[in-house]
Amino acid sequence: MTAAAKKLLSYSLKAAILVLAFAIIYRRVSNNDNLKQFEKLLSAIDHRRAWIVMTCVVLLMFTNWLTEALKWKYIARELSKMSNWEAVEAVFCGLTWAVFTPNRIGEYGGRVMFLPGRKRIHGVFAMAVGSFGQNVITNTLGLAALIWFMFTYLQLNIVISLSLTLAAVGFIILLLIFYFNIGWLATLLNRIKFLKKYHRFFDILDRYRTQELLNIMWFCMTRFFVFSFQYYLVIHLLMPEMPVFQMMMMVFILFFIQSALPSLDLFDIVVRNYTATTFFVYITTQNLAVMAAVSSIWFINLIVPAILGSVFVLKLRFFDRAF
Repeated sequence: MTAAAKKLLSYSLKAAILVLAFAIIYRRVSNNDNLKQFEKLLSAIDHRRAWIVMTCVVLLMFTNWLTEALKWKYIARELSKMSNWEAVEAVFCGLTWAVFTPNRIGEYGGRVMFLPGRKRIHGVFAMAVGSFGQNVITNTLGLAALIWFMFTYLQLNIVISLSLTLAAVGFIILLLIFYFNIGWLATLLNRIKFLKKYHRFFDILDRYRTQELLNIMWFCMTRFFVFSFQYYLVIHLLMPEMPVFQMMMMVFILFFIQSALPSLDLFDIVVRNYTATTFFVYITTQNLAVMAAVSSIWFINLIVPAILGSVFVLKLRFFDRAF
């Protein structure tokens, strides 16, 4: 392929990504009744208080993704040196890709495209380490919240309750063991005959030592509590009478179920709303306010960054050598 043809194809791919992303974003936002409900609820609240809270939520969104960018920079240092700004570009570009791909898989592609061509496939496995660390935190706190929910609101047989508790604890222990021994996955993949020749890509999993994995987990923990605090601020703004502890337990359950279910990033708002109303009904009757709160955070945390990330899509280089 000639240089001119590559350049034309590169521009076409970028344009296609942007058109697809904005088309899906427009469709979902313009038809979202819950966002309209959120705007209506805000109009009934003291404007100064509402502005302060929502400004904090937006600032926390940037804190959340800046933390993710720093985590990505830390993880990818095994592959390539990058500045803080380059890490931010990669993360926001990945978010633009994520909105139209199942289970946010496009986030991997958008992010690793900012690595040198020969390091991009390695980058997919490196990014998986960070995603796994985030899932460990989400699953651990989410399962703990589900155990609390089971004993607090469900009238289950004591044997069943204890069995489910032991199963949850066992699952958490297995997650932690596997996370801190992520190199086992590289060993397993190397034992698969047709994959062995690709060992140079996934051997990066064996480079992360315990202290590095612990540092990555601290990034993940910070992110988890940042977006948990966002939910607290918005829900407390709309429903100040809701008890804080119960609210946060329901939020942790929401995160857990959301992470466990495969979905298209733009359409997972349906799952979020259904999950939220299913569990929050135990502590409030204001279902519309709950769905409005969830939708507003979905918009701020995913849609706004995806729009901002569209700028960085233009910087992608598709034809660097990947091998």
